[in-house]
Amino acid sequence: MADVYNFGVPFIPSDTVDFPRGLSDAIYVGGAGILVVVFENGQTTFFTCTAGQILPLKAKRINAASTTATLINILYQV
Repeated sequence: MADVYNFGVPFIPSDTVDFPRGLSDAIYVGGAGILVVVFENGQTTFFTCTAGQILPLKAKRINAASTTATLINILYQV
């Protein structure tokens, strides 16, 4: 069974501001591009995303530098 998310928060990438509700359960990418994800330990990883993709990631931030994806929503199971 696929994961079900019942709460989403739009997020504008930032090099300093973490997600307001803590670690994500997933990230929805509405507009294709590159997503620079920061994990809890500070590690950054680049993801090439298609429009409408959901990444099941426990992350704390999406960096603005080098991120080109748009319409980003942070998804949670609450």
